[in-house]
Amino acid sequence: MSQATISEQHMDRTERFYKIEQLLISRRVVPISVFLENLGISPATFKRDLDYLRDRMKMPIEWDPKARGYRYVTTNPNGQSSTLPGLWFTASEVHALLTMQHLLANLGNGLLSSHIAPLQTRLKALIGSADHSVEEVVKRIKLEHATRRTLPLQCFETIATATLQRKQLQITHFNRQNGQENTRIISPQQLLFYRDNWYVDAWCHLREGIRSFSIDAIRHAEMLEAPAIELSQHEFKEYFEKGYGIFSGTKVAWAKLRFTPERARWVSTEQWHPEQKSRFDKDGYYCLEVPYSDDRELLMDILKHGTEVEVIAPMELRECVQKLLESALAQYKL
Repeated sequence: MSQATISEQHMDRTERFYKIEQLLISRRVVPISVFLENLGISPATFKRDLDYLRDRMKMPIEWDPKARGYRYVTTNPNGQSSTLPGLWFTASEVHALLTMQHLLANLGNGLLSSHIAPLQTRLKALIGSADHSVEEVVKRIKLEHATRRTLPLQCFETIATATLQRKQLQITHFNRQNGQENTRIISPQQLLFYRDNWYVDAWCHLREGIRSFSIDAIRHAEMLEAPAIELSQHEFKEYFEKGYGIFSGTKVAWAKLRFTPERARWVSTEQWHPEQKSRFDKDGYYCLEVPYSDDRELLMDILKHGTEVEVIAPMELRECVQKLLESALAQYKL
């Protein structure tokens, strides 16, 4: 087996593409011998890579007969840069690419309608830029979104526009807890895609505080002329990153949970919160501590583990879980 063939086995195609691009960017003209030496590939493999970059990735590479080498075309006919920054992705990023493709496919016609088609075409090219076609990748890697709720496109478009243009919004929001609709004026700060659903994090002018609104629960949205109140990034980060999940706040408590050794095989590999604390006790139980300011989402994550988890502290959270379990059990009593 030749040295070139051995080297090719140790460098995947995406890495070779990256090195080809770097050589072209760092040098005015690159002879074929330089490519072959740096990449450790045969002339036939280099030709296949070059054809792929030109034809599939639309990479602006041309042969300079006088200099006897390849070079990058620095500008296109419109005078814009023809290089392709951000083109290269590692294998671990294929999930992100597929997620982006899924989001675009489900966004439909609206705010980004004129950009969706070319973005999807570009994503398909990126996903298929390694040794497998995009059709094979999509066929073999599947993303399931079991809890995704239907998004009101018109409201999403209005909310996104107001968020980017820094305008206040008047919204009619359906409160699922009490079944009532409320009209609020908010200053949107950011859109958040969390657990397969969209939220708008905003300053609520009625409550005079930061709130998160599920966009699928917004029945009507109207952009106002008044400029949105701008919150400092520090204040915003402090509010949302201290608590647990989507429900945050400034007053934080710590939940102490104890999982059975069997359940620990799953939970010990999960991140519930960036600042969580965890350990195994002498009996093999997994002890997890997470901060929270609103217990609603935390309760859902605790209850889904049933008898495999026990709330050790605080007592208020333990009693809340106990009442919920007793209430659930009462429905099954004859």
